[in-house]
Amino acid sequence: MTDGESKVFRLAYVPGVTPAKWVNIWSERMPDVPITLAAVPPAEAVGLLRDGGADAGFVRLPVDRDGLSVIPLYVETTVVVVPKDHAVAAVDEVTPADLADDEVLHPLDDTIEWTVRPGLPAFTRPATTAEAIELVAAGAGLLLVPQSLARLYHRRDLTYRPVLDAPQSQVALAWPTDATTDLVEDFIGIVRGRTANSSRGRTPAAAPAEKPARRQAQKPAKSGSGRRAVPARRKGKGNRPR
Repeated sequence: MTDGESKVFRLAYVPGVTPAKWVNIWSERMPDVPITLAAVPPAEAVGLLRDGGADAGFVRLPVDRDGLSVIPLYVETTVVVVPKDHAVAAVDEVTPADLADDEVLHPLDDTIEWTVRPGLPAFTRPATTAEAIELVAAGAGLLLVPQSLARLYHRRDLTYRPVLDAPQSQVALAWPTDATTDLVEDFIGIVRGRTANSSRGRTPAAAPAEKPARRQAQKPAKSGSGRRAVPARRKGKGNRPR
């Protein structure tokens, strides 16, 4: 389809990302182009974009950038999810070294890049973060995740604390480079915070600045004799009364 045709803008997003604020702005600025949302697992987001299943998507870095354009957006705090009766729940924050004696779950969809994973390996690797949360609730281990995922999978019997000096997850906007349409550029502009007058990803060409009109210096009016008129003096300065 060409950009001039009526179409739908398809936006994918991974768990933990909340695209509502950008979607609301889109709906206000582009009422004639509906936007549809597709929640996808982190491991499937890039494939969906490459296969043309979405026009753009919010992903977690790192991803394979081959054929993709990527704009990093924000970094999330890494937290540890623990049962409420765990010793970690009694402190405000921890370090990886504080978890050295705990079993730590490592789900297959983990998006945090670890050089050395903290704690002891748990007895199993759950397929998803959602399954890992259930195992934490069952007392089978702790879980380190981006803070948005801890909020997404919140349970009353669990809590979480920030982990200092831990790798962090970064959220980015991605789209196929060879499918950078005007609608994609419109959405890029929204995500970058551009105003309605410059919402496209491309920067509009600036209109040439108008040169300020020069003020013509007013020449003193000439008297009938051809001499310049002398401004009238203020009335009598006379001697001031003492």
